[in-house]
Amino acid sequence: MYRVAKASEYLVITGIGIKDIKLAKKAWVFPGQSCTVFELSPVNYTFEVQAMSSEKLPFILPAVFTIGPRVDDKDSLLKYARLLSSHDKLSNHVNELVQGIIEGETRVLAASMTMEDVFRGTKSFKQEVFDKVQLELNQFGLFIYNANVKQLVDVPGHEYFSYLGQKIQMEAANQAKVDVAEAKMKGEVGAKMREGETQQNAARINAETKIISTQRNGEGVKEEIKVKTEVKVFENEREAVVAQANSDLAQKKAMWEKTAQVAKVEATKAVAMREAELQREVERMNALTRTEKLKAEFLSKANVEYETKVQEANWELYRKQKVAEANLFEKEKEAQAQKALAEAKYFREQKAAEAELFAKKKEAEGLMLMGQAQGAYLSTLLGALGGNYTNLRDYLMINSGMFQDIARTNAEAIRGLQPKISIWNNGGEGSDSGVGMKDVAGVYKMLPPLLNTVHEQTGMLPPPWMGTLSSD
Repeated sequence: MYRVAKASEYLVITGIGIKDIKLAKKAWVFPGQSCTVFELSPVNYTFEVQAMSSEKLPFILPAVFTIGPRVDDKDSLLKYARLLSSHDKLSNHVNELVQGIIEGETRVLAASMTMEDVFRGTKSFKQEVFDKVQLELNQFGLFIYNANVKQLVDVPGHEYFSYLGQKIQMEAANQAKVDVAEAKMKGEVGAKMREGETQQNAARINAETKIISTQRNGEGVKEEIKVKTEVKVFENEREAVVAQANSDLAQKKAMWEKTAQVAKVEATKAVAMREAELQREVERMNALTRTEKLKAEFLSKANVEYETKVQEANWELYRKQKVAEANLFEKEKEAQAQKALAEAKYFREQKAAEAELFAKKKEAEGLMLMGQAQGAYLSTLLGALGGNYTNLRDYLMINSGMFQDIARTNAEAIRGLQPKISIWNNGGEGSDSGVGMKDVAGVYKMLPPLLNTVHEQTGMLPPPWMGTLSSD
């Protein structure tokens, strides 16, 4: 489809064959491409900006900004087409964007000025707002065509401008009264001064008239002499110019005649040289013809013999080249086989090393996990025993059967010694009443020596519930 934009429009084309976007007034739109039309005409945006001066005095600044795309800059048009062309210029999106920039920059500028500066410097304040807002709008490809800042308005509850206006009115009224009084005084004094000045001026004018009349007569004589002198000088200059022109004309005529004669001589010489060149070319061509004829007669046989020798040499070279290529191919195959064997051996050794490394890594991880588990186990037991290390040690010794191992070790040590053991008993053997307690008494009698042996060999004391060993 062939699209044509209006005078105030541009076409934005994207799609196949276009790297980013393309701007045009008229163009073909092919399948796979998209075309959008956007307006260039500016739009009026009306705002009432609520700002605050540096004295913390609020005020309302009515403003009307005429904003549109910058038509004299292609980069700005590309920015506008890329960022805002999909939105209508009167849409809320564009309106809020422009309003936010204008209000923000106006508030920042007003906060750095006093209320008096804002009120008295409206023109400079407007220019500052215009420059700062334009700087922000450049990144969107927009341009401020016109900006009108209306009269500042008080915020309800803050009548600063009303009081300021009353103050200015009163000052103007008082100044008017002073001006009236001064005007009356000046009028009376001026009337008297005018009468004296009139008489003084009349006398001065009479004297100056006589002086000027005498001067005019002298100046007339001088001007007459001056004019005659200038006429004579002009006549002399004109005669000199005519003489110079005649001399230049004579020189040019001589030069033209000389040039014509030289041209004739050069033309005659060129014709002769051209005839000589043509004759030399004809003789050279005749010599070349005879030379070629002799070459054809005497060199034909030599060419035949030469071609025969060349073919034989090429055949011998081809045969040797094929033999060398076969040998090279065999050596390349042997080298490839050796390389494959070396790579297989390297791969096998590498995998064996990786397997061994993996096994050691897993073994280390197992030891680490076992250590962590034992640590957690000991921490749990120590917490259950109230943090008493002695109770924990005794529990681990009993649970692991250390006392049985000690007793077994001592029994192995005295096995085969056949010791003589004497048992003393002060109880009546004939009495049956103490038979049940004899075994219990024997166990208690065995405990002190056993605990003493454990203490001597390990340095550990029995728990309090089993008894204590005396210092002897």
